[in-house]
Amino acid sequence: MRLNELSPAAGSKKSKNRKGRGVGSGNGKTAGRGTKGYNSRSGGGVRPGYEGGQMPIHRRLPKRGFTNIFSKKIVTINIRDLKRFESGSVVDEAALVACGLVKGARDGIKLLGLGDIEYPLTIKVNSISKNAKQKIEAVGGNVEVV
Repeated sequence: MRLNELSPAAGSKKSKNRKGRGVGSGNGKTAGRGTKGYNSRSGGGVRPGYEGGQMPIHRRLPKRGFTNIFSKKIVTINIRDLKRFESGSVVDEAALVACGLVKGARDGIKLLGLGDIEYPLTIKVNSISKNAKQKIEAVGGNVEVV
């Protein structure tokens, strides 16, 4: 068998129905749209969600909750995530973005105390938990809240 001998299986290909190509085609004249009315016209047809004048479902169902427009997106990282940094290095927002720990738009970075660290680091973040601060300072590290 060669590439030029390949063909689709019998009956697997069907030519598309060409509407409006004469009465002999079975879909001529009105092209399956019926006669008259909004849907028979070009550009006719109702918008998505329209229910013919009945109260739409998105208006019938109850609404719950709200979105706080003043909420802040704070990215959290843990002490265990800082193992990728070398001893004595400065860990700030630029360093966290460069190593892939922080992605996308954010309003701040908070360091949490999950995990342990054995070497000192200089941390510059927007906020830090009490536990994380104790662990960093216990190994001789430095914490700055910017």
